[in-house]
Amino acid sequence: MSLDIASRPAKPGPEELVPSRYAVRIGEIDVLVVSDGVLPLPTKMLGHNAEPAARAAWLNDMFLPPDAFDWSLNVVVVRSGSQTILIDAGLGLDPNLNLPRAGQLVRRLEAAGIDLASVTDVVLTHMHMDHIGGLLVDGVKDRLRPDLRIHVAAAEVKFWEAPDFTHVNMPAGFPDALRSAAKRFAEDYREQLRPFDEKHEVAPGVVVHRTGGHTPGHSVVRLASGADRLTFAGDAVFAVGFDHPDWHNGFEHDPEEAARVRVRLLTELAATGEQLVATHLPFPSVGRVAVEGDAFRFVPVFWDY
Repeated sequence: MSLDIASRPAKPGPEELVPSRYAVRIGEIDVLVVSDGVLPLPTKMLGHNAEPAARAAWLNDMFLPPDAFDWSLNVVVVRSGSQTILIDAGLGLDPNLNLPRAGQLVRRLEAAGIDLASVTDVVLTHMHMDHIGGLLVDGVKDRLRPDLRIHVAAAEVKFWEAPDFTHVNMPAGFPDALRSAAKRFAEDYREQLRPFDEKHEVAPGVVVHRTGGHTPGHSVVRLASGADRLTFAGDAVFAVGFDHPDWHNGFEHDPEEAARVRVRLLTELAATGEQLVATHLPFPSVGRVAVEGDAFRFVPVFWDY
């Protein structure tokens, strides 16, 4: 992958008016944000510990519907040196949950000119199904190189051997689907897994750090080259998390720790001014963080196209 390839016009499908990808350059590192689609989820998931009136007021201020709206689902492809790294893998296919507008990753990688066989490494921020499901789609494993390395926190792999769902607040069907996807993934890709403890340098300037909180092994990926920096935050921050970092997301397995992780990360990003990309921020989700009173503010970058 290069920026020339990533930016090359591709013929969009009949249901897609524009290519769902956005290229960023971090020093000598190429970064491509790719949309896997959107997930329609109940708005209560944004902050199930919040007062309903406060949640409704935030949704109204953001011109969002009161009951359910579409969460973006972003993944990232990184090229550093000779390595092509896929950070998270999208939803894949789960017809039982009726999420037909997600699971677009494979065909959108193809539209961007990225061959699955060119991917040398996969980094997983965690093992929720909307981050691993693209690797479970029929035929995908056969198209990946046999020496593929999949980097994931050891604590994450251990957690999914007997996951605890006592503190989540998910729609019906999701816990069973998450358990099933994680179990299948661990079985199918056990030989490719490269677990790490707290942090690991995947490629020059590409370091994955375990944060915990959202899941015990949840991690963020920090990119650094020259004077440029970018953090892929996975599920450490959601759209509402800037205004209300203390609100608990329904998918957080340790919501109190997740809130602490979120505040620490946003405080750091506001201080450094580095760029941020996250899984569920509106595509392409590239921006920076500013302090706003006792909370934060997301500042989207001006698109360069």
